[in-house]
Amino acid sequence: MSDHFFPRDEYFMRLALREAERALEHDDVPVGCVIAHEGEVIAAAPNERELRGDPTAHAEVLALREAATRLGSWRIGATVLYVTLEPCAMCAGAIVLGRVPRVVFGAPDPKTGAAGSVLDVLGEPQLNHRPAVASGLLAEDSAELLHAFFASRR
Repeated sequence: MSDHFFPRDEYFMRLALREAERALEHDDVPVGCVIAHEGEVIAAAPNERELRGDPTAHAEVLALREAATRLGSWRIGATVLYVTLEPCAMCAGAIVLGRVPRVVFGAPDPKTGAAGSVLDVLGEPQLNHRPAVASGLLAEDSAELLHAFFASRR
């Protein structure tokens, strides 16, 4: 894991933050994901667990499905996945299985994070694919959205 970012990373993470804000429209945890392929957005999604009544409707899973459809393959190569919160074990597993080459996330998740906080699925040497991971991009913005959301429920 690193904190090495490329020039367009902030642009795509800001788009992911917009997706996170969309999750608030249907009372979902504000997490957003964008997948870029060759410098263009090919998929974007907010969390939709509440909207769909589906425990797997995390932003990453929805964006991965959209990217696979757009690319015509379950192999989601030559892409970068941007997500506002560190992926959970389910999402990290889907990222590995989809062969996403690079993941950039905002805020760490000390409760369910699977990119180094609780587990490190993305860096597990026994798995056949390990994406490059960069963490902490616009982490404060991502964390602020989450804190405000959970504070409004207390």
